[in-house]
Amino acid sequence: MESQVSPDGMLAGVLRGVRPVFTGTPVAQGALPELLGEHAVSAVQHGILAPLRGRRRVIGTALFLRRPERIAFEDDDLLVAAQLATHSALSIDKALLYSRDASLVSELQRTMLPQTMSQPHGAQLAFRYRPAIQTARAGGDWYDAIPLPGNRVALVIGDVMGRSVTSAAIMGQLRTTLQTLAGLDLSPQDVLHHLDEQAQRLGAGRMATCLYAVYDPVTHRLTVTNTGHPPPVLLHPNGRAEVLSVPPGAPIGVGEVDFEAVELDAPPGATLLLYTDGLGESRQRDVWTGMEQLRERLSVAAHLSALDDLPPLEALCDDVLDILEVEDQDDHIALLAARFDGIAPSDVAYWFLETADTSPSKARQMIRNTLARWGLDELRDPVELLVTEVVTNAVRHSSRPVTLRLLRTDEVLRCEVGDDSSQMPRLRQPRNSETEGLGLYLVNRLAKRWGSTRLSTGKVVWFECLLPEPSLAERTADAREHETTEDPDEWWVVGQPEEP
Repeated sequence: MESQVSPDGMLAGVLRGVRPVFTGTPVAQGALPELLGEHAVSAVQHGILAPLRGRRRVIGTALFLRRPERIAFEDDDLLVAAQLATHSALSIDKALLYSRDASLVSELQRTMLPQTMSQPHGAQLAFRYRPAIQTARAGGDWYDAIPLPGNRVALVIGDVMGRSVTSAAIMGQLRTTLQTLAGLDLSPQDVLHHLDEQAQRLGAGRMATCLYAVYDPVTHRLTVTNTGHPPPVLLHPNGRAEVLSVPPGAPIGVGEVDFEAVELDAPPGATLLLYTDGLGESRQRDVWTGMEQLRERLSVAAHLSALDDLPPLEALCDDVLDILEVEDQDDHIALLAARFDGIAPSDVAYWFLETADTSPSKARQMIRNTLARWGLDELRDPVELLVTEVVTNAVRHSSRPVTLRLLRTDEVLRCEVGDDSSQMPRLRQPRNSETEGLGLYLVNRLAKRWGSTRLSTGKVVWFECLLPEPSLAERTADAREHETTEDPDEWWVVGQPEEP
């Protein structure tokens, strides 16, 4: 029973005294109305009022009662009441501390994992995180989706061994390190190799499993490297679920281990499911049995999600958690799902440009022809200007041919210029008398978004422009009209650029 205690009342005096008292004493008689209410005081004839003192403060009051026909409490009963009150108070205090710790652990997990996830071009992403119900200890499960140059995306799932605040802290360090390594556009094997080195620097026994997959929506390919993590499941467009055959590798932190990457097809409409072992493993089944159940039931989940009002991928994630009956799970669960839409080869154009003064002019001509073919003449002037500025800067600082890529989606036109210079562009406000350094200023003013990414072989500078209002169907019709008049030698569309 919870009641408001007046600081100047008789009940506060009993609580400050800490010791139990008989209800027949004057101080207790004055405290009972405040505790029980005036109407209930007459029913108390034989009782003991005992404060509940926790580790640092009094947290409540216990009232011990006997029926009127029984004998009254004696002095020895006060000792028993004091012991009972002490043990009860300590138990309640521990429960409160446990609840507070559980809340802190839950908050720690939330702050160290992404709460939102931007949707990359050519893929849809959804995620779930469900903490263990049977324990308040923090876990080391994490997930991530990291944008990469060329509209690729790195899909990450990992699990630090152990369940403690330390595991969560290590998870945060490894996740941050992996984001930095992924931004360098290293191969998946190199990313995990350097992550393994970082785990060893954190101390002995700091081990984790991790699966790192890179999806390229242009080539419709998936490159996967695994370090002892449960293999992913690929749900094909026809509903068939397949556990991908990926070399398991050794966990992160073991050291001196070579990681192997496999390249797989990622057809449009397929869904990749990455998860931690808490999804399939429980006290009733091992992880391999759980994986098999996941594979068998994913097709059912895919069918159910198609009938749901939720977005299909979101519904699929919910169904995956529900069909495996994880309500009583004793381990944390992280889940990352990616549905591959892909980008059609006809929506991508690549060129190589020599490091010559004529390259910006050639770039404008190729951009003009491609925009005409795509029915995007309305964007010709701003895009040509932006391409000229970015290509001019790339040619000036590069020692090898510059790559130029144009890519269209339903919403934006994206241009990427790559060179072998490690010098990153820096935006600054030009002075009135300056004629140099205006390139990035113009890009910043005219483009919807722009940025640069450092690569192991140089960098890529990119910008995006919003497409005009006409529908995709109208643009496609205009593009068909231009196909018969275009000189095929002036542009080409390929899956990967080829050296001239």
